Amino acid sequence: MDCAGRPFFLWGTWMSTTPRTTSPPNAITMSPPLINSRSSTPPSPPRLKATTSPFNFSLDLPSGGNNNHGGRNSNNNNKGWWWRWWWNDGSDSSNTFSLLFLLSSSTVLQLAASAAARTQQEEGEEVWEVKGSNWARLVPDFSKDEFVVSPTSSSSLFSVKDLWSQCTTLFVRLMLPQGFPQSVTSDYLDYSLWRAVQGIASQISGVLATQALLYAVGLGKGAIPTAAAINWVLKDGIGYLSKIILSKYGRHFDVHPKGWRLFADLLENAAFGLEMLTPAFPHLFVFIGATAGAGRSAAALIQAATRSCFYAGFAAQRNFAEVIAKGEAQGMVSKFIGIMLGIALANCIGSSTPLALASFSVVTWIHMFCNLKSYQSIQLRTLNPYRASLVFSEYLLSGQAPPVKEINDEEPLFPAVPFLNIYSKGNVQSIVLSSEARNAASEIEQRLQLGSKLSDVVNNKDDVLALFNLYRDEGYILTEHKGRFCVVLKESSSPHDMLKSLFQVNYLYWLERNAGIEARSISADCRPEGRLQISLEYARREFNHVKNDSVSMGWVADGLIARPSPIRVCPGNIASSIAS
Repeated sequence: MDCAGRPFFLWGTWMSTTPRTTSPPNAITMSPPLINSRSSTPPSPPRLKATTSPFNFSLDLPSGGNNNHGGRNSNNNNKGWWWRWWWNDGSDSSNTFSLLFLLSSSTVLQLAASAAARTQQEEGEEVWEVKGSNWARLVPDFSKDEFVVSPTSSSSLFSVKDLWSQCTTLFVRLMLPQGFPQSVTSDYLDYSLWRAVQGIASQISGVLATQALLYAVGLGKGAIPTAAAINWVLKDGIGYLSKIILSKYGRHFDVHPKGWRLFADLLENAAFGLEMLTPAFPHLFVFIGATAGAGRSAAALIQAATRSCFYAGFAAQRNFAEVIAKGEAQGMVSKFIGIMLGIALANCIGSSTPLALASFSVVTWIHMFCNLKSYQSIQLRTLNPYRASLVFSEYLLSGQAPPVKEINDEEPLFPAVPFLNIYSKGNVQSIVLSSEARNAASEIEQRLQLGSKLSDVVNNKDDVLALFNLYRDEGYILTEHKGRFCVVLKESSSPHDMLKSLFQVNYLYWLERNAGIEARSISADCRPEGRLQISLEYARREFNHVKNDSVSMGWVADGLIARPSPIRVCPGNIASSIAS
């Protein structure tokens, strides 16, 4: 860079206005004079100009000579006046005075130019070096021709404040994704804080439960270690079966991950509670231990399955792996702290069962409360049947899709068990979502049957031909049967087709509620002006609009997250039957 205020004189180096070359540091960066061989007169000495400075003047100096100074050195031609002065015997005091005058002048000019440039830097725009979440102000170093970190940004003096700052920076680098908070969504920090506290509480419960198990097998009373080991392995072996059995229900966890995760935490605490009771019933150690182990294994499976849903939503910059890695690091810190606190608490409790149960109850309450708060802070952006119905119902009412946070605050944790539903906002009514949209979403989810069997909803050939003719260009078939919205999925059906079918279900519901169009026979509803034909035409016309509006509000509207039955229908040669 061409910094203002560069020193005019550096030992062995002159700076000229010519471009910088790659010569060694001790080389003289001065353009050689152009000598005309035809001319007998020597060329005029070149004019050396200082680099740009606030004072803006030239320094004219001779650059060479042909004197050998009395034969002392015959090879010093064109060495410059400082070379000749160096080999002078010092008899001329004017040379010494001139050198001192130039040195002092250049120093004063350099300091003045540096001060002026520094003033301009402070008054103008600042330069910052950004590395992740660390910001350091850069200032120009005119002696080295480079930018350096401001002394106020990094002090060489050791202090407690500097140590704390370094520790904080290291902690953020290890525990949070790079670029935090811009690299994650706004709900990531709340979730992580609540998860950290619940992780500590979970480890304390685990230590207390492990201590109770050890007392139950008699390790504290001098029992044979081999017998205890056999009981322990048998307990864990039986518990592992629950994980194998529960894995077949993995497709249910994607639809309501918050509720399933909270259920897993309840199951885990119940398992800890059973283990706490083993000292009172040592003869039932294997049975109680196996039951508790089955619960803990099932809880671990659900937690691992739902964790990916949460982390995928946090990755605002598609940094899935980093978010998962930092989440694991945060979990390890919570476990380490929890184990230490659990050991300390276990030493205080000893073998007292009542005191252990009382401590376990308090820690369990803290654990469940933090879990509940962490799940309520999560803002899922995918669309399951309830969230999609709420978005579509509000769109039909107001003409625009609602934001992500409003929908997540309204969604219950346990849709199948109404009396267990806990909402993030309590009894406070949403100012964005209407009560009609909330009631419609709840009723539609109860009446929706995704993946129906065609033979269960259609009884005659005319209805079959009418449905296949109406939905020949769609990946699904929608009809109403006994008050339920039955969606028959074709073999080529995709999550996008299921989302479109749900949008038609919502409009079909509003035709029923607001327009008073009741269901007739399937053949009549498939004809022009029939409710199935009207709702399908509306879905084809408006589905892309509502999907784009949802995406603009932050929703992932590429498909429906649902658990339909595996039944599919293949039209086959139905086209020929329709034609005949």
